[in-house]
Amino acid sequence: MKGVTILTDEKKRRKIVQVDIKEIARNPDEFEDLIDVLVAESRRNEPKVSFEAVKKNLKKKGKL
Repeated sequence: MKGVTILTDEKKRRKIVQVDIKEIARNPDEFEDLIDVLVAESRRNEPKVSFEAVKKNLKKKGKL
């Protein structure tokens, strides 16, 4: 995406996202998509929870 720079550490691990604010104003949907991708990528090693387990937990808490 134009206006976005991802900075890495010495081991090439992504550490910082630098975004041109003017580009956010011009393309807010693209920026939102970028954030979604970065969040998903950062959570890829987290344990998975099935939809059924989430539903059950929400029902137990009275939120569904």
